[in-house]
Amino acid sequence: MKKLFFVFGLLSLFACKKENKEETTSAPDIISSKVKSHSLSLENDLSTVAGIKQEYNLVNSKITEKKLDSVGFNYECNEISGNVVYFSDQGDLKMVKHFQADSHFSSTDSYFINEGKPYFIFKDETVWSFDGGTPEKPVTKDEVTEQRFYIVDQKAVQCLEKKYILKSNSDSNPKSENVPNKEMKNCSIADLQKTFDLLMKNKARRDGAKCL
Repeated sequence: MKKLFFVFGLLSLFACKKENKEETTSAPDIISSKVKSHSLSLENDLSTVAGIKQEYNLVNSKITEKKLDSVGFNYECNEISGNVVYFSDQGDLKMVKHFQADSHFSSTDSYFINEGKPYFIFKDETVWSFDGGTPEKPVTKDEVTEQRFYIVDQKAVQCLEKKYILKSNSDSNPKSENVPNKEMKNCSIADLQKTFDLLMKNKARRDGAKCL
């Protein structure tokens, strides 16, 4: 099928299957919005994992409640469709979300930011495939990988990962919050930092161009 059918099908499928995740933000349908809100000042100590978690929850709740300004763009690059959104509070950038997908894969990277630098990165990847069923009613399988990076002074101090599988014909799929995290052996944000730098260079960009 055409790539456009797959991408929009993926967006609908992932939204239904992962609505109960602890990370409640999703790939946005509205690219630009302005919201009148009170200033969201830094309230937690970002030198500790506990403080980072508290600040992340605060910022994420504001995004969920649509209390932050947002602006972004869509792009097409070879077989990949992408979307980037920048969330800010009175001009102060708080989070950048980068979504990309092809026919059987999607990835969302969320960078939570203080003073222009990420202090927490949440990476959510899904690879889906057919897993039996019939031509009329096929069964699909989503292999989900979530990674969390806690960053102090531009260095990852803790990296966590969880993996689980969702099946379209199952009534007992695992919920993200019930799957235990495991410490990652390779605790590096080098590749994510390169992508973040590229996203920041494209901050003023709008729809119409190809690739980042």
